[in-house]
Amino acid sequence: MKTKNLQKTFLSLTAGFAALFTLLVSASTAFSLTLTTIDVPGAAWTYAFGINNRGQIVGTFTDFPNSGYHGFLLDRGSFTTIDPPGATGGTEAGGINELGQIVGEFADASGQHGFLLDKGSFTTIDVPGATATLAETINNRGQIVGFYVDVSGTEHGFLLDEGIFTMIDVPGAMLTLAFGINELGQIVGAFTDAGGASHGFLLDGGTFTTIDVPGATFTAAFGINNRGQISGGFTDVSGTQHGFLLDKGSFTTIDIPGAIRTDANGINNRGQFVGGFTDSGGTFHGFLATP
Repeated sequence: MKTKNLQKTFLSLTAGFAALFTLLVSASTAFSLTLTTIDVPGAAWTYAFGINNRGQIVGTFTDFPNSGYHGFLLDRGSFTTIDPPGATGGTEAGGINELGQIVGEFADASGQHGFLLDKGSFTTIDVPGATATLAETINNRGQIVGFYVDVSGTEHGFLLDEGIFTMIDVPGAMLTLAFGINELGQIVGAFTDAGGASHGFLLDGGTFTTIDVPGATFTAAFGINNRGQISGGFTDVSGTQHGFLLDKGSFTTIDIPGAIRTDANGINNRGQFVGGFTDSGGTFHGFLATP
């Protein structure tokens, strides 16, 4: 699934647990993280997309029995449900900055739109001429990145800065999706090349750099912090999906113990990152990983 009123539902953080697990870097160096699961109480599944330096987390959940998708904010143990007025097809909260501004996407009777939530007020984000717009992340300068679908059905990335949209297209790509931006204006995302293969990318100062996890059949970059650390996901040759952390040219594979799928999404300047995993029973959970 990929406006003026905040519907708040404060819930206690339950069903979370902390554990220490070890990840292997490319050179077999041990890297330890503290893992906390994120489950909205009573939800059928939960997924975390963004985190700021204050530790506030945003994402989406489905309430039982799958009656709809809703965004959420998790702040100091309390959940707030996020649904723009008029949302009928579901809401996802994708990113949050230090000012507490939240961006995401929602569907209503007219289609799919991005949104900005600032001090309790929703603003709809629509790329002019697009048939669908999805806002993914916002930095502290108020710059927003995401992607949109044009009238031909092709997806393009975008940067929204002081009311001006700039299209982001990897040269020669069939489609481009922008997912993350830091305070330096560095942007990460994913694209599909002319041969149909999917790769991650970094856009820095107008220059695109391709990101491919070694041996992966699919790579996507979802988050970047001011230290240049990049989080994302990849699929191996067996079809299994893993998260990754890219730091100073070295990839760390992120696998939640016992999970059959892991995604690493947003990352903050402290190196904390959030994401989602699928347990052995097929249920999605969010997680927070802290170095």
